[in-house]
Amino acid sequence: MTRVVLLLGLGAIWVSSCAPAIRLTALPSTTMPVSLWEEPTDLESRDLYYGPWGPERAPDPAEVYVLVAYKHSGVNPGMTVRDSRGQQWSVKQAPLDGTASEGPIEVTVSRVLSAIGYHQPPVYYLPSFTFKDDWGVRTEPGGRFRLKDPTMKDRGEWSWQQNPFVGTRPYHGLLVVLMMFRSSDLKNANNTLYEYRSGDITELRYVVRDLGTALGDTSHFAPQRGDPDVFERQRVFKGIKEGFVHFDFHGWHQEIVRQRITPADVGWATDLLSQLTDEQWSDAFRAGGYADDTAARFTSKLRATIAEGRLLATGEAHVGEGG
Repeated sequence: MTRVVLLLGLGAIWVSSCAPAIRLTALPSTTMPVSLWEEPTDLESRDLYYGPWGPERAPDPAEVYVLVAYKHSGVNPGMTVRDSRGQQWSVKQAPLDGTASEGPIEVTVSRVLSAIGYHQPPVYYLPSFTFKDDWGVRTEPGGRFRLKDPTMKDRGEWSWQQNPFVGTRPYHGLLVVLMMFRSSDLKNANNTLYEYRSGDITELRYVVRDLGTALGDTSHFAPQRGDPDVFERQRVFKGIKEGFVHFDFHGWHQEIVRQRITPADVGWATDLLSQLTDEQWSDAFRAGGYADDTAARFTSKLRATIAEGRLLATGEAHVGEGG
């Protein structure tokens, strides 16, 4: 057992040491606007149940969805389906081993990110859906439904370590928010660069798309997710050292947040989050299919962490010189 743990630890060190250097890169060679974040001028009135794409893009719970293809990778099972309007949906379902599904988490975190100005694709949650394949029609366990919208062209992944926003307040603020949700899977494969078209305007949008490994702990291997008991025990901020915030983060690619984020970055992010109303927090978790009591526990912990972050930013928090 000791040998296994040692080997795992050495493997983690090797992965970390092989990570690309953190550096600002030039904007992509394009005449299109490039965006990671847009300032929310109407934050307190934003809809966190249907999100920025609204109810008109939501999947119809009465629809019969036809199989296009099954998913063959990732922790959560799923499939691509087509509805009667010809729209295709990527469906992420709960794991067969009984562990928490990423789908509800992804929808909830997506709602919060989009509310505070970060771009997100159209994602929704259905608790179940009617499904048709070569073997007939049946009811399937639901999950996260992500619309393959024709206005958004997937241009591939983008790098946390090297992108045009490294060092900017929105980039650091995004990382702060993900730390507060205990997101542990900061892989570049979870990031998508979209070419977004709206009328005569086309824009490149940097999006953190796969958000389902959160609301638990940030263990390096097999992190727990979607568990209020685990989430409530977590601390986010270890302290401040040499002017930078140190996070209690044990997930992959710790170099992204190590000695880079300042108390002012934390203040900026927590100021945005603190403007969300109780109803908006409730709607975000309701959008992910959470029961009211579970949503209340997650929200209470998040609000406590937001308050701690705001005190940290003003220098009023009683934190040590964390390492």
